[in-house]
Amino acid sequence: MNPILQRISFSIALLLILMTAASAKEVTVSTAAQITTALATIAPGDTITMNNGTWTNQAIVFKANGTALQPILLRAKTNQGVLLTGTSTLRIAGNYLVVEGLKFENGYSPSGAVIEFQGDGVISNNCRLTRTSIKSYNPASIATDYKWVSIYGKNNRVDHCAFENKVHMGTTLVVWLTSSNVANNHRIDSNYFGPRPILVDLNGTPVNGGETIRVGTSDYSMNDSYTTVEYNYFDRCNGEIEAISNKSGENIYRHNVFVSCEAMLTLRHGNKCSVYGNYFFCNNVPNSGGVRIIGEDHKVYNNYIENSAGSSFKTGITIMNGVPNSPLNRYFQVKRAKVVFNTLIGNRYSFHIGAGKDSELSLPPLDCVIANNLVWSTKEPLITYSDTPLNMLYEGNIFYGASLGITKPAGITIANPLMFREADSLWRTGPNSPTVNAAVGSYPFVTTDMEGQSRTAPFDIGADEISAAPATHRPIRKSEVGPLALVTSVQQSDAVLPPVSFALLENYPNPFNPATVLQFEVPVAAEVTLTVYSGIGEAVIVLFNGRAEGNVRYRRNFDGTHLASGMYYAELQWNGRTAVRKMLLLK
Repeated sequence: MNPILQRISFSIALLLILMTAASAKEVTVSTAAQITTALATIAPGDTITMNNGTWTNQAIVFKANGTALQPILLRAKTNQGVLLTGTSTLRIAGNYLVVEGLKFENGYSPSGAVIEFQGDGVISNNCRLTRTSIKSYNPASIATDYKWVSIYGKNNRVDHCAFENKVHMGTTLVVWLTSSNVANNHRIDSNYFGPRPILVDLNGTPVNGGETIRVGTSDYSMNDSYTTVEYNYFDRCNGEIEAISNKSGENIYRHNVFVSCEAMLTLRHGNKCSVYGNYFFCNNVPNSGGVRIIGEDHKVYNNYIENSAGSSFKTGITIMNGVPNSPLNRYFQVKRAKVVFNTLIGNRYSFHIGAGKDSELSLPPLDCVIANNLVWSTKEPLITYSDTPLNMLYEGNIFYGASLGITKPAGITIANPLMFREADSLWRTGPNSPTVNAAVGSYPFVTTDMEGQSRTAPFDIGADEISAAPATHRPIRKSEVGPLALVTSVQQSDAVLPPVSFALLENYPNPFNPATVLQFEVPVAAEVTLTVYSGIGEAVIVLFNGRAEGNVRYRRNFDGTHLASGMYYAELQWNGRTAVRKMLLLK
């Protein structure tokens, strides 16, 4: 759309918002009781600001209803400036609510999760928890079971949060389903999941129940959640075998990074999930692995798995055996899984098929595909069969470095992939590799590689396509997630960082008073203009006008000290493309 027409359409659509913004109020509070009082007169577009300091034994119930264009915000005066401790908890109850910038530390929950997307009998929809941290929020006994975050309702988001040092029983973050088969459509992204030690009972014996993320439950695992888990950083999440436990259908797990985790991304229950573009840097820690598959019609592709050291259920890629007529809480037979275009490097056990076979788990994988994968390891065997799969199709795979472990099927070629470790520490193939243009078969869901580069037919084998195009999904770094990600100061600065895409990132803070930080990035160098407009389309200031380099994240400060409260728009123009962000100035 023409930028002028775009601004006009925005202005028309938001006339009512601007009138509301002019009267939007900010209420400053110091206790949970004052929050409750403020909520009695709060309106869409209003902000409740929590004074910095230590809040002890505060049970906060944020119960209200905003709108899609005028959410209600509960925020710390400064990011991470509100310390909630003792028995403090938070309940988000209503619609279009945003909680931002809180810190829970060295306390415990006396009842329920630390943070729940429900309260007073009200379920949350279209709500958001952002820039919030929970650290060492543990009860006196490690046997006490409660979650740190429980997500109910639909269309909620948890982003740019940090969760560290949970040592007691219970999953760190759970998505809860109900008997109603209605999509949740939650989004969990850009979070730091910090060290979680192995969960043990009071006798020091490792036990289950220490997942970092669980999406669903066994009871409702045949329901489809449509939750997306993306761009999260999992750092030494060792609670149990499942760092992520999928227990529902149609979920997406993509572009996450797992570092030194004694655990796996496990498709434990549910069907039709997609796992792609994830990076597993296992660093040879004990019990580390990549992806474990149970259930039907899963797609696992474009993943990079390096130096896993686990065995049995914990290998690079594990495909389980199933239980005949399995109850919901056991193991369904793996059917029609497609494991394609993955790269596995240096793993102790690369593939384990039919894992868990015994008198109960007697159904081998059925009608599965292992295609166009690149496996290179000096540790044998490269493939372990605990049971013989039924009608397994191998095609287009290259394995190298150790004995295969099974009678070589037609779809596996033993050949040196000619790999090298690049400056970004990833193993890649060069132009002379036998992987180049060697993929076979039709997998229409694979259109890009692990870095978001378009694949051009004929495709390369493995997760990486040799390409001169910009990489849009390089492994995220710890500094790019969590409450403090990309929020340093309001000073002008440019930083060399891997770009996500052509993007005008969400400004922080938003709403703001008087200043906010805008950031943008472009995939290749070109002339760029970043302009701030008023709600009626008048240019306020040009923050950037010149050549922007690719692979650089630019940061610009917008100071509204001399401007009136209201809605403003940041518009980024690059190579004929336009991105727009709404910003709300509240004074």
